[in-house]
Amino acid sequence: MAKGLVTIFTGDGRGKTSAAIGRAVQAADEGKRVVIIQFLKGKGLRGSEFVSRLEPEIKLFCFEKSDDSFSNLSEEQQKEESINIRNGLNFAKKVLATGECDLLILDEVLGLVENEIITSEELLNLIEAREETDIILTGIMLKDEICFKADEVSKIETIKFKVWD
Repeated sequence: MAKGLVTIFTGDGRGKTSAAIGRAVQAADEGKRVVIIQFLKGKGLRGSEFVSRLEPEIKLFCFEKSDDSFSNLSEEQQKEESINIRNGLNFAKKVLATGECDLLILDEVLGLVENEIITSEELLNLIEAREETDIILTGIMLKDEICFKADEVSKIETIKFKVWD
């Protein structure tokens, strides 16, 4: 049985989530089932009228309760949200174990490692559980041990050009 592909969108530029959602739309157009789980973005795209129109082919989940992004929360609120985030990761494991989708997008999951909510080893274990499911990971910072497990890594950067007079 072939393992699913692992794709990573990383870097300090804008558009990582957009690139992942673009892949989700492509997969859905091919008749594939897609699950997106967002992390560290508060409500994220949850409740978006556009995304809700994509169901049932693309299902979006966000386990965080706060309206604010994780970095804007107090230390106590971050501890509470960390529990919710772990629930999201457990859901991702269940999705992979049951083969519920063909493409699983873990949006901003690399930020969980960066913020020490999970370890690289925990994320690698999740990746290894993928069976035939393709996985897309997004986030700003990428650790080498995670990068080595990817089939494709796209680095998205913001480049400012100076205009000469």
